[in-house]
Amino acid sequence: MSHTATPITLTITQELGGMRLDQALQRLMPEHSRSRIQGWIKDGLVTIDDETPTAKFKVWGGEQVQIKPQATPEALAFEPENIPLEVVFEDEHILVINKPAGMVVHPAAGNWSGTLLNALLYHAPQLKDVPRAGIVHRLDKDTSGLLVVAKTLAAQTNLVRQLQARTVKREYRTIVWGQVWRNGKVDQPIGRHPHARTKMAVNRMGKPAVTHYEVLDRFSVHTYMRCLLETGRTHQIRVHMQHLKAPIVGDPVYGIRGILPLRHISDNLRNVLLEFKRQALHAIRLGLKHPVSGEPMEWQVELAADMKILLEAIRAENVPPEEADAFYVDDGEFAYEYEYGEDENDDWLEEDDDVE
Repeated sequence: MSHTATPITLTITQELGGMRLDQALQRLMPEHSRSRIQGWIKDGLVTIDDETPTAKFKVWGGEQVQIKPQATPEALAFEPENIPLEVVFEDEHILVINKPAGMVVHPAAGNWSGTLLNALLYHAPQLKDVPRAGIVHRLDKDTSGLLVVAKTLAAQTNLVRQLQARTVKREYRTIVWGQVWRNGKVDQPIGRHPHARTKMAVNRMGKPAVTHYEVLDRFSVHTYMRCLLETGRTHQIRVHMQHLKAPIVGDPVYGIRGILPLRHISDNLRNVLLEFKRQALHAIRLGLKHPVSGEPMEWQVELAADMKILLEAIRAENVPPEEADAFYVDDGEFAYEYEYGEDENDDWLEEDDDVE
């Protein structure tokens, strides 16, 4: 998407005579950084007498300079974009979306376009008048599933209050490494990681965070689980599963990328795991009270297609029990063999709470 801002015409003043063009323009336009001005010059967006000078061009005063500045990426953050949405429910007050993995919810550094917010502004243009286009909670870029959006300010206020009161029901499905033997909950505060700003961690100085989990199916080296959020902290389930020593399959931040117990899995499962490029986490069910009628409402979607494929491959395994003994989670113990891959930072979402 190519956008330019309003063209600018400037006259180089006499006191700037003898300066380089980029220095002179930075003096005349202090709201723009010198590196941005140099970028405009390099891209041919700055002309003097219909000529495109270099940044080192000397000015002597009196020159007429025309600039066609490019809009900053931030300026595109609230542009409508024709991006398909899977709408699960919609009326004049709320919109429920089944978000695919790979879609950023809210614009941020590195993701100023192509977000759910851009798609929402195209789908429902009136959302431009609602803060954050009606977004009241978020999912990580590579977490799929259900998310509710308010279409009016009144609906947004009501939904935020429901989230604060912890009455919104959010159920997730996840596939983790290791054998989790019993249902339970993780009640551990979550805050910024002390050494890595783009990560969260169990931190006694953090905010209260509670995740309830239930074992749905246990396999030789994996467990398929249901997780229910009591709170909504950034990366909550991912951090709590790491704390449980049952990291989510495919999680590049809170797991170890490419955990592959090579002696214990088939070629087919190994290939499926290598092709699975995100954390195996899906928001499968969402329940709340309609912000206007007060009617209890609930939506459920199917497990994401890529997680279905992964689960089928795991179920197809036939690992002898004696070989599977090395893979377990019980009372904080966890043992496995793995290959190290490089960690990579997840897309970082400021405005932390109610993000998973």
